[in-house]
Amino acid sequence: MSTKPSSNEPPPTTEALRLLPPRLPRLIFIVALFAYVVAVTQRSSLGVAGVDAADRFMATATELSALGVMQVAVYAIMQIPVGMLLDRFGARQLIMVGAVLMAIGQCIVALAPSIEVAVIGRVLVGAGDATTFVSGLRILAAWFPPRRVPIMQQWYGNLGQIGQFLSAVPFSTLLHLGGWTTAFFTTASLSVIVVIASIVWLRDTPYRGFAGEPLSIRGAFDKLGQAFARPGTRLGFWAHFTTQFPGTVFGLLWGFPIMVQGLGYPTELAAVLVIAPVIAGMAIGPFIGLATARWPLRRSNLVIFIVLVQAAFWIACITWPDHPPMWLFLLTLVITGVGGTGSTIGFDFARTFNPASSYGSASGIVNVGGFTASSVTFLLVGLGIDFAGRAGDGTTPWSSFQVALWAFPLVMALGLIGLIIERRRTRSRLASEEGITVAPLWTAIMRRRRRRRRRRRRG
Repeated sequence: MSTKPSSNEPPPTTEALRLLPPRLPRLIFIVALFAYVVAVTQRSSLGVAGVDAADRFMATATELSALGVMQVAVYAIMQIPVGMLLDRFGARQLIMVGAVLMAIGQCIVALAPSIEVAVIGRVLVGAGDATTFVSGLRILAAWFPPRRVPIMQQWYGNLGQIGQFLSAVPFSTLLHLGGWTTAFFTTASLSVIVVIASIVWLRDTPYRGFAGEPLSIRGAFDKLGQAFARPGTRLGFWAHFTTQFPGTVFGLLWGFPIMVQGLGYPTELAAVLVIAPVIAGMAIGPFIGLATARWPLRRSNLVIFIVLVQAAFWIACITWPDHPPMWLFLLTLVITGVGGTGSTIGFDFARTFNPASSYGSASGIVNVGGFTASSVTFLLVGLGIDFAGRAGDGTTPWSSFQVALWAFPLVMALGLIGLIIERRRTRSRLASEEGITVAPLWTAIMRRRRRRRRRRRRG
């Protein structure tokens, strides 16, 4: 690796990246991925422990929602300052600080005597988790050629969801065999390993140091404002808002109660099904990455299609007479996983519509989208369940979930409105500044058909 550049030196070019030892970017990717896997494990551990948390703290549905709402709300609120800090201090330092915060937060949850104390712990988990994903995206953008970045982002986002598997199976098993305290202390120890691995192997760029800008606070806010002023950044926000939240709400808190109490599935089956969205996302994510790289001007159409399919399947589940059949619910989880991996398209908008020096701020703005939607939906589901009522034994019947889960299509509809508005502004700016006109999809399809007909006639 070369020596550290000055703060104003541009990031490595594609030609410079080709001179690196092939194994080096892979090692960096593995370490960044490991940090994200652990962050997802810490984040989703509460989803598996949702039923246990209700019993341990004698909590109502609204109080239980507070655990998820506070964690996700802090995650969302932290994205803006994290993006600014990322542009200033670099990804490696933020990943380490985040791991420390998550370890402390999980230790507090492990020893919490009441739900109020547990909320404090989950707030720290949310704050630490907030630093990890966007920091990893920044590292990928520095270590891989631009054409490979969308694909590597999909691999990063999808493989990171292995953390949900770790919380669904090993953590769930440890929770029921070793108890609450042992399970949460064990997950806290994983973040300590992340700190050690980051110190030893992780680097922000192919240079030994971070090639960032020594910005003042005012300069950081100026850069944030410039990123937000770009319609492409806001388009990324709404793309993430509409696609990401169903999987987050399901995986972080309400998945187990929906399946165990609402649908009457055995706990063992629920532990398997809770990772169905993860498996689906991992399988389909690379194809979404390829489509994003192949048709960059049609990324928003892909997002809209994913959202409409998600909404259709959730509406089918909650309007099905009595309980939805297993096949329908499983397909809904698969489509939810596609939505989660599709949310990464939002970060590709941030990458392509912003200079590299503002990518941290722009990606932070985008990441606020999905977790803002998640916070709102967490609260709406909890309020909906308490409004519809619980059974005499304190469990939540499916009829109550049928009322509460209307929050999913309602929040999706709100996101689609924002997405369409910002897409129009983004395309208008593309046309005025770069002379690129993006025709409606149906018009493009008709033009392609006409060209094919002409070729056939000539042939």
